[in-house]
Amino acid sequence: MHSASRHVQPNAPSRLALWGLPALLLGVSLCVGRYSLSAQDILAALGLISGEVKDVVRTVLLNIRLPRSLAALLVGAGLSVSGAAFQGLFRNPLVGPSILGVAQGAGFGAALGLLVGASTLWVNAFAFVFGVAAVVCSCFIARRKNSRSLLMLVLSGIVMGAVFTALISLVKYVADPEDKLPTIVYWLMGGLTGVGYRDLAFAAPIIGFGAAVLLALRWRINILSLDDEVARSFGENTGLLRFVIIGAATIVTSACVSVAGIVGWVGLLVPHIARMLFGPNHSVLLPASLSIGACYMLFIDGIARTATSAEIPLSILTALLGAPFFAWLLGKTGGRWA
Repeated sequence: MHSASRHVQPNAPSRLALWGLPALLLGVSLCVGRYSLSAQDILAALGLISGEVKDVVRTVLLNIRLPRSLAALLVGAGLSVSGAAFQGLFRNPLVGPSILGVAQGAGFGAALGLLVGASTLWVNAFAFVFGVAAVVCSCFIARRKNSRSLLMLVLSGIVMGAVFTALISLVKYVADPEDKLPTIVYWLMGGLTGVGYRDLAFAAPIIGFGAAVLLALRWRINILSLDDEVARSFGENTGLLRFVIIGAATIVTSACVSVAGIVGWVGLLVPHIARMLFGPNHSVLLPASLSIGACYMLFIDGIARTATSAEIPLSILTALLGAPFFAWLLGKTGGRWA
């Protein structure tokens, strides 16, 4: 257990940086790519200033780069705020958004959709539904013995994660190695190639709703970070509160995975960065995680599409950059959470 009393309240410049930096990086990501765009090109294509806009500029910006950058912003923010909420809920800094099997379930749903040749929107829907189903099964297993133990819930999540990982392997085993298998493997490695406005229309409302619920309850996560008896002494229905937070974080994570594939380390690493900067008070930690996560994913996606001639899967970059940084962070903090 950590103390929620030590925290850093962001001042006006910090708040400005938290909310201004994602917008700034979004603008930079729209400019950077194989086909470079100037700020004037972007503003003219968006109709914010007058000027002639080439067809290629309009196509690159509006059809490819804008939806992709918005998706990166949404996915980074969603995974990070979910990771911060789960870490507070389970009182464990090593917990991530996929702790209850949501990523594996969503991965199986997407792989199944790709196997049967479903459209992109149906692949998104399959991923979202199976991601939520994995967490529902985890909660059902944990409560079969009327247990309210968080440890039992985590163990149930590990079981469901293993089951859906095996199902993913089964789908890959039966998939056509010349056609379906490469598509499934590449999707599972994470990426935002081909993300369009239909994907955003599917995922953005879900991510926005779930993140809004978590932000509205962020100060109560401080209470859940305490012992159960202490939390109940505040008059909170801890069981209902846990259910709502798990539900909100689950739909956010599942929607993120349905758009970007399985992207690791973001929901684990970013909350640690936010905690290091602003302390463990979730009233500040969750908004900071949301903002930093959006910036981090925009940065990672920029590297993915510009570093080499072939696009690098997001999960490779998040692991290569996240694991060494996390090791440095552990050395700096000595494993202390607060």
